[in-house]
Amino acid sequence: MLGGCALPVAAGLLRPSAARAAQEAGYGGGTPTTGVNGDQGYESAGSFEIVADFYGPGPSGVAVTDSGRIFVGFPRHAVNHKGATLGELVQGRVVPWPSAELSLPSAVAPADRLMSIHGMTMDTQGRVWAIDDGKLAGQPLQPGAAKLVCFDPQTNRLVHKIVLTTPALLPDSHMNDLRVDLTHGQAGTAYVTDSSFGHSPALVVVDIASGRQRRVLATHPSTQAEPGFMAVVEGVPLVYTPGKPPRFVVGGADGVTLSPNSDRLFYAPLTSRRLYSLPTALLADPTVSEVALAAAVKDEGEKGTADGLATDTQGRIYTTNFEQDCILRRNTDGSFDLMVHDPRILSPDGIFCTKTHVYCTLGQWNRLASFNGGQDKRKPPYHLIRFPIEPLLAYNAEQKI
Repeated sequence: MLGGCALPVAAGLLRPSAARAAQEAGYGGGTPTTGVNGDQGYESAGSFEIVADFYGPGPSGVAVTDSGRIFVGFPRHAVNHKGATLGELVQGRVVPWPSAELSLPSAVAPADRLMSIHGMTMDTQGRVWAIDDGKLAGQPLQPGAAKLVCFDPQTNRLVHKIVLTTPALLPDSHMNDLRVDLTHGQAGTAYVTDSSFGHSPALVVVDIASGRQRRVLATHPSTQAEPGFMAVVEGVPLVYTPGKPPRFVVGGADGVTLSPNSDRLFYAPLTSRRLYSLPTALLADPTVSEVALAAAVKDEGEKGTADGLATDTQGRIYTTNFEQDCILRRNTDGSFDLMVHDPRILSPDGIFCTKTHVYCTLGQWNRLASFNGGQDKRKPPYHLIRFPIEPLLAYNAEQKI
């Protein structure tokens, strides 16, 4: 576990929670302890470990290599912090990655440095991809700031950089997450969700070899926030009303994930409970019309109030859930499993599957001042957690073997 020794409280540093032992003793068993309610939505359930505590900026995207290297994004669109926007966890510390020159604030042109790393993923060649939403809190989006970047963790070098431009990029764009499909296009195709800071969400499809980018499904229900949508966040019922300041995190197309063989893209609006999918053979083809794309969208049914989505090698989809403080798994037959539930799982955001574990960042985004009448209600530490894809069964000491 990272953060195993106490470190000074500072931006970008990790340290263990002093109350962790007490918390872990009381949480995670899924067994009723109050004698009042045995509902798994009431009691903690599942088993997870806190990989890292963050006392500086809040984390969002996460990617983990097969060798166990962990990379985390710390966006600046909500708080224009001075720490690394992309970091690697090394011996309990956040180290700016791939370099301090790229990851820390500087006077370098926005196109030539990392501004605000948000969603992250890895392709099938083991390279780290990230969406730089380009946003600095309180400032307009600068030319060249929003972009896709790809790094080779073997060399720590930049492999691809694709600056997003109009008409794929709008003034109110909020480039949120991405997945990379190496089965379509000369160098692959990236699918980006633009959840929008306004009312213009869409999917953005980027051909990696040429840099060509196009905005699709910008008016389709599958990418839109649902007017009148109600979410119960930390026990408070909140309603999304277009035109009024939101009281919780809202947006259009947000979570996104690929099937194991990259033949299908799954995605979902943030302000919705529905999951949608599309064949990537159509989505990656620039000759396919908007009408044909819309006709190919499949409504996969409800999945809860999800932010991040991730897929394991068996095609099961892990969905964060900011209403129930939990992470669910959608099985290939459409049924769901509750993987972990705990009061500490606040605003589960970026999520990533390795062969054995699911990693998830917990950024407390619902507690930002912008959703709480100007009062910042976040209480660090923020967490990076993980849990096993196949939970270990408890040993029954009374069973004869």
